[in-house]
Amino acid sequence: METPDLSHFSANDYERLYEPAEDSFLLLDALEADLAWLRGAAKPWLCLEIGCGSGIISAAISNLPHGPLCFATDISNFACQAAPKTARPRLVETVESDLSFCFQPRLGGKVDLLVFNPPYVPTDDDEVQVDTARRWAGGENGRRVIDRLLPDVHELLSPGGRFYLVALAQNDPSNICEVLNRSGLDSSVFLTRRCGIEILNVVRAVKPSSR
Repeated sequence: METPDLSHFSANDYERLYEPAEDSFLLLDALEADLAWLRGAAKPWLCLEIGCGSGIISAAISNLPHGPLCFATDISNFACQAAPKTARPRLVETVESDLSFCFQPRLGGKVDLLVFNPPYVPTDDDEVQVDTARRWAGGENGRRVIDRLLPDVHELLSPGGRFYLVALAQNDPSNICEVLNRSGLDSSVFLTRRCGIEILNVVRAVKPSSR
């Protein structure tokens, strides 16, 4: 997958946006590892990114064959304005919203590709609500935001749809997989990489076509 150009962002922009880092590129690598599936996805197909930030992930996906319909959410209005600029000339439609709630139930059972690079850093729970920390603060065990989305993943995905989630080792990716599996998904730790002192993972969950 081609990494989108981010030269239109300045250092000042990154004071208001999550600057793409190792976790962003790990997620891109996970998607590239599944490129054969992405290229063979149903036409047209629908992607939803939660927490789009700079738009690097949605922009890369929007550039795939078959013209995927790309939607993205972010709690930051600035991010919602920034992501479509990263995707140009492709189209990514953004909505200022918390997680995926604005799309439920309208997109229930229709999302072919769901991606989320969440705020996963373990912090005090109070930090999750602090504007300057929202991009990375994940609360206790880094799971406060992640755990709010997990119950909705099965309902959002189309039959055969896939969900990709970035998780730190401290987030207990194995437990995340257990939660997703109990909802009827087939999930596993798909990709792991050490980045300095951190171990980053991408969890992949697939909704079986027969369920």
